[in-house]
Amino acid sequence: MRILVTSPRVAPGLLTAAGWDALREASLVLAPEDDPTVEAVRAAGVDVRVEPLGRLDDVSADTVWIAPTGDVEWAHALADTLLARSESGTEPVGEVEIVFGSYDLPGARLLDLVAVMDQLRVECPWTREQTHASLQQYLLEESYEVLDALDRGDTDELREELGDLLMQVVFHAAVAARPVDGVSDDGWDIDDVAAGIVEKLVRRNPHVFGDGDAATADEVDAAWQRLKATEKRRTSVLDGVPPTLPALAYADKVVGRLQRAGEVAAPAGDSLGERLLALVIEARAAGQDPEAALRRTVNALVPSVE
Repeated sequence: MRILVTSPRVAPGLLTAAGWDALREASLVLAPEDDPTVEAVRAAGVDVRVEPLGRLDDVSADTVWIAPTGDVEWAHALADTLLARSESGTEPVGEVEIVFGSYDLPGARLLDLVAVMDQLRVECPWTREQTHASLQQYLLEESYEVLDALDRGDTDELREELGDLLMQVVFHAAVAARPVDGVSDDGWDIDDVAAGIVEKLVRRNPHVFGDGDAATADEVDAAWQRLKATEKRRTSVLDGVPPTLPALAYADKVVGRLQRAGEVAAPAGDSLGERLLALVIEARAAGQDPEAALRRTVNALVPSVE
């Protein structure tokens, strides 16, 4: 006796070899209700009989039940029912095997996130009202919450906070794809976002995806910067550095850009700003992030609250 389980994130009918073998070898194929998988299997020439879960009179060792698409719990419940009946002698069906006719590839759950956000954009009054501008504060807050989880070394919370940050990316894409006025839009969606970064990663990593040659991390970074400079066609080494960064992070970014163009001497003055900038240069020389270092030190001053 076999139970066929399929993924809702895979097109109906795109089954594994094991899934098709199970269907073709079966003397009887049952399903609790019509769904896309059942229709696809029927279209391929396999006869499927719709039966409620409680009716198991004709079940035998070479029967296949098609579980509702994506409902693994239903499949396990049916397996438990069949095993219980088999053990009691009511319905001797022998072994019960769950066969995965299709399964999720890595990243498949991202499709669920996109679908949920699309539904919220249509049906939720608050979500419908949001714009790129209104979401700015949340993007910033979620970014800092990710940094906080990183600083505390809490990987479970990091996973959750990364989810919140990812949601902001998908949210902005939904805003672009589904405008509030229903007329104009930004001309892109989440697939365009993903396609853009995939193309960039492939283009800027020729040592992996092309005929480039980079054997060390430093060589990879140098090649990345050269390709980036060619693509961006910037007129200044500081083009693209956002001045809205926190002051230490901004200083670190500026110094890093200037150092690529040549040596950057520490300021000779003794003002507060000059001393802070000198510390930024010192931190970079030591391979440290001054913003993160200061944040961790300040956090050590904050008493824990039970």
